[in-house]
Amino acid sequence: MILNENAKFLIPQKHPIIMIGQLIYSDELITRSNFLIAEDNIFVESREFGEAGLIENIAQTAAARVGFIAKTENKAIPIGFIGAIKNLIIFSRPKVNELIETEIKIVNQIFNATIITGSVTCKSQVLISCEMKIIIP
Repeated sequence: MILNENAKFLIPQKHPIIMIGQLIYSDELITRSNFLIAEDNIFVESREFGEAGLIENIAQTAAARVGFIAKTENKAIPIGFIGAIKNLIIFSRPKVNELIETEIKIVNQIFNATIITGSVTCKSQVLISCEMKIIIP
């Protein structure tokens, strides 16, 4: 489903930890978001968005998916956390004022644990990819 949802209303994080802009697509297995890198972002150093911010962006894209589902079901947005990160590869870091796009894919869902793969791109170049376990207690 193509969307244009302001993601800050779909995640439990608050400023200054919001690392996602718009939820732009979500279906049963794939979710996509975008995010404009602001100069005053807490993860910007030397005009580049840091690795921790990129990882948090992937996690928040997964959180926005869950928040969107909760919103459509008139439920409270749950709080989750990263349980594990595997196969993390960082190719490059985006610069201030660049728009990144993030895609997560559901690999497996068992009870309160969801395994996803995530990647962040900028100008069609992959910046980071990983597998992540998200836990929602």
